[in-house]
Amino acid sequence: MQITPSILNADLANLGAEVRRIPGADWVHVDVMDNHFVPNLTLGLPVVESLRQHTGLPLDAHLMIEDPDRWAPQYAEAGCGSVTFHIEAAAAPVRLAREIRAQGARASMALKPATPIEPYEDLLPELDMVLVMTVEPGFGGQKFLDLCLPKIRRARALMDKYGVETWLQVDGGVSLETIERCAEAGADVFVAGSAVYRADDPDAMVAELRAAAEAARA
Repeated sequence: MQITPSILNADLANLGAEVRRIPGADWVHVDVMDNHFVPNLTLGLPVVESLRQHTGLPLDAHLMIEDPDRWAPQYAEAGCGSVTFHIEAAAAPVRLAREIRAQGARASMALKPATPIEPYEDLLPELDMVLVMTVEPGFGGQKFLDLCLPKIRRARALMDKYGVETWLQVDGGVSLETIERCAEAGADVFVAGSAVYRADDPDAMVAELRAAAEAARA
């Protein structure tokens, strides 16, 4: 069970200090938005390259952008340990996943809430992680969509069917109130933004979230 705090909800003017508040996290989740694929504009390559110098935690880049085929490999080259592209935006997802892996990063495919997993099951052996969005991508602080839980279960069933060791990540509205449902459905990597950075002690919240997920899976 891995907890990946999203810095979208952190103090963006002081990211170096913000990532130092979560030493117990497994990854740092970086939301990259281009104001085209989603209606928001956030961080880009220069910020990722700078952030890489301020933390020993691996960076998990979630690219909510058009043309990930062009840009995703550059995030891997910049030092991200995992790079997620949206299947709705990728022109050649197999080639893209292989390019990301060739740069030494984990390749991940993201699905919007309305995008089914089944048409892409043949891609699972090419992927290190699948991200099931549990809110519409674009903004932090949204309410968790329970309607995504069946898709998490179907994704886990497909992974078991193919015998792959692909991680299953959820992102959107993850909190102490929702993480157990996600873990029970089969998720094992959890992105939490507001729940972590609005807590009095963000690192303690990371530990609480992990414990809740582990208890639910047990």
